[in-house]
Amino acid sequence: MVRILFSILLIGAGFATAAQQPITRIAFGSCSHEGDPEQMWPEIVNQKPQLWVWLGDNIYGDTDDMNILRQKYETQKKNPGYQKLIATCPIIGTWDDHDYGINDGGKDFPKKKESKELMLTFLDVPANDPMRKHEGVYSSHTYGSGKQKVKVILLDTRYFRDPLKESTAPNNRYTPSDTGDFLGEEQWAWLEQELKSSDAAINIIGSSIQFIQTTQGYEKWENLRPARRRMMDLLKKYKPKGTFFISGDRHIAEIAKLTVDGLPYPLYDFTSSGLTHTWDTQTPEPNPNRVGDLIIQKNFGLILIDWSHPTPHITLEVQGKQNKSFEKITINY
Repeated sequence: MVRILFSILLIGAGFATAAQQPITRIAFGSCSHEGDPEQMWPEIVNQKPQLWVWLGDNIYGDTDDMNILRQKYETQKKNPGYQKLIATCPIIGTWDDHDYGINDGGKDFPKKKESKELMLTFLDVPANDPMRKHEGVYSSHTYGSGKQKVKVILLDTRYFRDPLKESTAPNNRYTPSDTGDFLGEEQWAWLEQELKSSDAAINIIGSSIQFIQTTQGYEKWENLRPARRRMMDLLKKYKPKGTFFISGDRHIAEIAKLTVDGLPYPLYDFTSSGLTHTWDTQTPEPNPNRVGDLIIQKNFGLILIDWSHPTPHITLEVQGKQNKSFEKITINY
């Protein structure tokens, strides 16, 4: 179930990568309105990423009309800046709600199977890829070799997700529930095997919604507490090396850090969201686990890996328009 893209020649994408080359530059982002003329593709391409990761809201479909959804994907894909990125590096991804087809949507969306096929077409997922053989769009990808492997695990937090509990508190859309699930049993079994079997030095878990943040009143893992606890238990059980989350959805950027009993390193969640739009006002939002600032400007995430040390040094950097750096931290596992 793993696509080892760095062990083959990627001639069809317009470039080739040697099998032994370690990956050192990963860019990711979410929330990109396909009709916005001010996309950030020039800044992203300028960073020369070896991999681009979509974390959802890759378009703003918001429809159960698959013809409309298809047209919006085509608009995004034909963007000249995005075409340059396609020619630069491999592209992988998962979805969030707006590209899924419905705002804050979950397992009850009636067109989820049809929507999945359109997303896989947008991502140029091969016909024989494991993603086409199971329900949902979760996937795993390994890059590099030997002691310089990076595994990217992309979760599907939509296709199987139970309904959320609405909140009556002001400025909160949802309130946490002690029942419910995000991933579904098939995806959980797959994820457990991916974590158990991983021999990568770095494991990146991509979730369309925030994992560590618990205080904001919108979508987050905390809304379905059993699923969040189950994820923590898996990480503590298998202790995969150098594991951290990347997430999107919120139209802001922030880096959160959490100490987890039973995990031999702090857990990070690097949120990057708002490729084309962000909040209209500079509204404060508490997050006791935030490291650094809350970034309320258009942004994308950059992950830089330095393999020259006994254990890899990983820099998490929030990038903005004109390649402005808003935030940067370095972690060493």
